Amino acid sequence: MIPLEKIVSLAKRRGIIYPGSEIYGGLANTYDYGPVGVEIMRNIKEAWWKFFVQGIDNIVGLDASIISHQKIWQASGHTSGFADAMIDCKNCRSRFRADHLIENEKEDLKVEGLSEEKLSDLIKKFHVKCPNCKKEEWTAVRKFNLLFPVNLGIVEGDKSLAYLRGETAQGIFINFKNIVDSTRVKLPFGIAQIGKSFRNEITLGNFIFRTIEFEQGEIEYFFDPQAQNWEKIFEDWKKTMWVFVTKKLAIDEKKLRWREHTDEERSFYSTRTEDLEYKFSFGFKELWGIAYRTDYDLKKHMEVSGVDLTIDDSNTGKRITPHVIEPAVGINRLLLMVLADSYDEDGERVVLKLDPKLAAYKAAVFPLLANKPDLVNKARSIYDGLKEDINVVWDDRGNIGKRYFAQDEIGTPFCITVDFQTLEDDTVTIRDRDTMKQARVEVKSLKSEILKKLSI
Repeated sequence: MIPLEKIVSLAKRRGIIYPGSEIYGGLANTYDYGPVGVEIMRNIKEAWWKFFVQGIDNIVGLDASIISHQKIWQASGHTSGFADAMIDCKNCRSRFRADHLIENEKEDLKVEGLSEEKLSDLIKKFHVKCPNCKKEEWTAVRKFNLLFPVNLGIVEGDKSLAYLRGETAQGIFINFKNIVDSTRVKLPFGIAQIGKSFRNEITLGNFIFRTIEFEQGEIEYFFDPQAQNWEKIFEDWKKTMWVFVTKKLAIDEKKLRWREHTDEERSFYSTRTEDLEYKFSFGFKELWGIAYRTDYDLKKHMEVSGVDLTIDDSNTGKRITPHVIEPAVGINRLLLMVLADSYDEDGERVVLKLDPKLAAYKAAVFPLLANKPDLVNKARSIYDGLKEDINVVWDDRGNIGKRYFAQDEIGTPFCITVDFQTLEDDTVTIRDRDTMKQARVEVKSLKSEILKKLSI
């Protein structure tokens, strides 16, 4: 397994991910995505959207507000039940999630969802020490709400409370009636959303795996439980998720597994929850959860808002409150998985063997020498011609070997070099990232050759 430290180092060195607020000393567990990282992230999000929304006939999209009414979160149970078990070290005053402390001590033990009393007992039983000061002086375990409150309004004393969304799912539920009334959807159908969510997490870390601001891709798949078998829908969605990760993101399936939540761990509104996990260097961790949420959310919003969120099932003619199966993924975690799975060391060479469709740039264009105007001008004309249809990058820094290695580190599949032979016969060399083999190609067929290699 590739140590996380190597991925973190590469990410900063090559403009993939930077620490947040760095020139002011940093802000813990916030990250900024650099020129390379933002392109890879966009490619992952676009792959998700194309596969699940544009590729499945009965899925429609949504982009709901990040800030939402406080009653949404009261109805959903987030203001009262969206909490982690918190514990403080009395010696150094560091704060941690109690369940993570125990699971780090006993890797095969899953304790998420246990009561505060049971977690306190386990901390004592296993003599868990503070990771910072190595002391065993703990407060009692208590609950810590994860929502971020926002005060709206400009007049002091006349501000209304709202929240940054803790999940994208609630925006889907509160727009359920709007979508039913304004489109031709009929059961079963799904509503998909991709965007930012915010959680005031206690224990963060492992780079971008767990952060306070993150990108989610969620689908709420609505169906009539009397007309469709929820267990079959659940299994079908698991297969679809697996195909996306292994085929569209090209992840090694030997590093993936499914894990079902225990009764204590599973959310109270869920009948069944499973996680698709990837084996990082820090262990198997959740990428993507799938839950059968029944009709809990729509019923709660009907109860609190007074708005009818039932629907006619055209298949049965009955008026029902649909049930929901929810596949929800952290896009940042998908990015971390992609980086971990594609990272490779070949002697002194570090290579990100990304699927070409996910790579930030599909090709790099070089003049062999940056101080030869004829080479530079020819390379520029080729670069300008390619960038109309292909995301390419220009590089004329340093010697050609260093340029190749720099592109290998960000995962660019092909490097195109304009040399003196190009000026004679209008051919260039294309170097393959993974094999390092080079071939000469005519400039006039260069674009079609690259597109064929990318299978776009």
